Amino acid sequence: MQNDDVIWDVIRHHHCSYMAKIQTGNFCRNPYNVTGICNRSSCPLANSRYATIRDHDGIFYLYMKTIERAHMPNKLWERVRLPKNYMKALEIIDKHLEYWPKLLVHKIKQRLTKMTQYRIRMVKLSKKVREKIMTVPRKEVKRESRREEKALRAAQIENVIEKELLERLNKGVYPDICNYDEEIFNKLLDKNKEEEQEEEEEEAEVEYVEGDYELEEEEELEDDIEDMGDFLKASNFEDIEGDEDDLEEQPSKKKVKKASVSYPLKQDDGTEKVTRKGKKVIVEVERDEDVGNRQHNVM
Repeated sequence: MQNDDVIWDVIRHHHCSYMAKIQTGNFCRNPYNVTGICNRSSCPLANSRYATIRDHDGIFYLYMKTIERAHMPNKLWERVRLPKNYMKALEIIDKHLEYWPKLLVHKIKQRLTKMTQYRIRMVKLSKKVREKIMTVPRKEVKRESRREEKALRAAQIENVIEKELLERLNKGVYPDICNYDEEIFNKLLDKNKEEEQEEEEEEAEVEYVEGDYELEEEEELEDDIEDMGDFLKASNFEDIEGDEDDLEEQPSKKKVKKASVSYPLKQDDGTEKVTRKGKKVIVEVERDEDVGNRQHNVM
């Protein structure tokens, strides 16, 4: 037969593997203990008639032990599932523990209240987003990042994709609008714009070349000299004098040297003797700032 007093005497004064002694008191680590305190009324080993509540994955069970099953350790505890509703769970406890000690029933109800409260808090905390602190191996992260960079450089994925897209576009694989990679598509657009700008610049270029002004002026002077020689041969002396009078009347900034011409002289014999010196033709060309046309003077 099981004697509760003998068991308690051995546990209390000799040794118990579930007892934890601290400065504030003695506590019990047995999972079937109702209060968690090591004393005579709360000890599940020293009481042949005992009841408690346990939690299995969020579900509460009422455990009951009687002395009639003490000889069968595998069937020592009777288990009853309790509903999540607090009031219904209390009704089930009152139903199964109707003739049990009132102090034990009160302790079981207190345990149910505490367990219900912490289950509600667990549900609230599970719905909140909480930061999880984790250790990061720096060496491994750096090593993996270096390997990824090397692999990307070796693969040259962007260049391969660009070439493949260009080949497909040239072949006419994509007749309609398709979803291309934005970065590669923008690069292609930029290249096309640059090529168009270069073509426009080439078309709009204006070149400036040095002109042979000296040669042109010399040719013009030669032509003017020839024209003046013909003019002198064809015109008579009177026309030359009329031209000189017209040139003197015109206001200009040029300095004109008058030409001396020899006229025929009458002798006593009635013959005319013409004294002429060698023909000298001097042509001076000057440009007016306002008018811009040339004037030729004959000496």
